[in-house]
Amino acid sequence: MAHSRDRDIDTYTTKDGSQIRELMHPAVHGNRNQSLAEAIVPPGEITQLHRHGHSEELYHITQGRGWMTLGEQEFEVNLGDTVAIAPGTPHRIKNTGDEPLHILCSCSPPYAHDDTELLE
Repeated sequence: MAHSRDRDIDTYTTKDGSQIRELMHPAVHGNRNQSLAEAIVPPGEITQLHRHGHSEELYHITQGRGWMTLGEQEFEVNLGDTVAIAPGTPHRIKNTGDEPLHILCSCSPPYAHDDTELLE
């Protein structure tokens, strides 16, 4: 079914330590070429440095602020910012604010645990 309601979706922890709700994923909803999830990083927390061998990711900040590591670059991200993460690029994000950091994450091809390599 190509329709979901976020209130009906359970949260789980990914390999990098973030809390994720899969809003749309081919394994569940029947779409084909990408996945869409909401990641939540609590205040003061940081995801583990990792990379994806195949998936390109887009992060869109929908609440809060953070510090992004993207390859050799490090920079602040805030509400409304979007970051493109190319396959194979090491990345992580730290919540530098006082409220949960919410990130809309789009992956193509769709997110897969086996495509996540922890680097620390």
